[in-house]
Amino acid sequence: MADAASLLEPLIPALRRYAYALVRDPEAADDLVQDTLERALSRWHLRHAEGDLRAWLFAILRNLHVSAWRQKQRRGVQVALEERDEPAAAAVQESGLETQDVLAALDRLPEEQKSLLLLIGVEDFSYDEAARLLGVPIGTVMSRLSRARQRLRAALDGGRTALLRRVK
Repeated sequence: MADAASLLEPLIPALRRYAYALVRDPEAADDLVQDTLERALSRWHLRHAEGDLRAWLFAILRNLHVSAWRQKQRRGVQVALEERDEPAAAAVQESGLETQDVLAALDRLPEEQKSLLLLIGVEDFSYDEAARLLGVPIGTVMSRLSRARQRLRAALDGGRTALLRRVK
């Protein structure tokens, strides 16, 4: 197990970054990473020694996130007993507002497009690595990524740009 810890430890920051990008809550992201590492260690004997450990861990993390997301969808909205008031003052920095717009638009994407966009755009996975990680053909990765980028652009432009453009 000592070799497992030495192999896993350098990958934790990337796992936390990806988990935070998926759930946008530091505590939930840490829980997701912890569940990922627990699952990886409990199934360490199933790992292919010649396989890509990073891709294996990201696949576990994504699968755990998707499972939790589906379970949350089935259960419905949870209402907290104590509701907090949001701050009354809006952000004054334009870049902060733009970031909020991008994150909100990213959250409206379908889950398979969102996670793929984050894998390739944030975590620098290649199309081939992402295809292997998700278990889909590379053409599917390319088409999902293209649709995700189009939807993100359309959401950020407020629907002003047409999805299909006329080529002369």
